[in-house]
Amino acid sequence: MFLKLFFLAIFGIAMAHLEGVVVVYLRKALGILETESNKVSVEKFPRRFLKIEMTREAATIIMLVAIAYLAGTTWLEKSIFFLWTFAFWDLFYYLSLYILIKWPPTLKTIDVLFLIPVPWIAPVWLPIGVSSLTIVTIALLYLINVL
Repeated sequence: MFLKLFFLAIFGIAMAHLEGVVVVYLRKALGILETESNKVSVEKFPRRFLKIEMTREAATIIMLVAIAYLAGTTWLEKSIFFLWTFAFWDLFYYLSLYILIKWPPTLKTIDVLFLIPVPWIAPVWLPIGVSSLTIVTIALLYLINVL
């Protein structure tokens, strides 16, 4: 199981960087300042692009579900693999954005976490905290041989 967790983490990190790069390009193409809040950015997005963004979000979740489904053997294992990969993806998405454009400037910066089914808006520390806690919890469960 260690190798599966390792490669799922690598997959999540790679996906996170890819998504971070896409967001950098979107901001540039739409004239959104790098220091601007994503909440402000979404308010500036033309409606058509918001709908396109929603399909990108759905595709991201589908990819995470698919890789977890393929990697796991039981539904519990598939669920754990989904949460593990999602957590790495989410955590490293913010790290990637910070490395690329120094965004978010602080953990208190307000972000649009998801657009589906409606915009989820919260400070960046919330998804970073939840993802970190998820990774630590699954790693500890693995280390004490519960998984």
